[in-house]
Amino acid sequence: MKIKAIIFDLDGTLIDSMGLWREVDEEFLTSRGIVVPEDLFDNLPSGNSFIQTAEYFRTRFGLTETNAQIMKIWTEMVAEHYANSVMLKAGVAELLARIKAAGLKLGLATSNSYELAQSSLTFNGVWDYFDAFSTGDQDVLGKPFPDIYLNCAKDLGLEPAECIAIEDTLTGVQAAQAAGMQTLAIYDEDSKKYHDEIKKLAQAFCLDYPEIIQNLRKLRVEI
Repeated sequence: MKIKAIIFDLDGTLIDSMGLWREVDEEFLTSRGIVVPEDLFDNLPSGNSFIQTAEYFRTRFGLTETNAQIMKIWTEMVAEHYANSVMLKAGVAELLARIKAAGLKLGLATSNSYELAQSSLTFNGVWDYFDAFSTGDQDVLGKPFPDIYLNCAKDLGLEPAECIAIEDTLTGVQAAQAAGMQTLAIYDEDSKKYHDEIKKLAQAFCLDYPEIIQNLRKLRVEI
């Protein structure tokens, strides 16, 4: 089936932000007298969307805040960074421009919130490239479940098989594969311990965006 769209994850894929979220987790928990466990994200039972991660924190650590309050706190902790300093990874802007010039559609499928995605991609000057957005503050199961990717394909008006996903995490690759999409993985240091598993699942594991372009061409995407 002819590829008609490329769907990107956000954090760790388009933008270099995973380290920021680790800092947020530590600050959020330690300010409440909770030691950050080593297995913090090893088993998110319902997926890792923004809503589900808040629910996971609330129940695991017996927090008194509601899910909405937790999400608001997290957003306030990172909002300035997303609006002013979190940058695109090297080569992303060029690739997005190539995709649009080739007449392909662009989608965003992120566990993060719409607000933060819009803030960051607007700051980086690429928000208007995207044709559809599927975000983790919607009422869907998060990654590794396929829902976020399926919703994005639906909003693009395409079948999943007509889309290629670009991801950096194991759960993200699992979600895209479960949705029926070919998936290219991009290197991110934060996912290092899962790289062997990612390499087994993805169509290719790429160290940088020039390598992503090479592998898109191998999948007969003319950019």
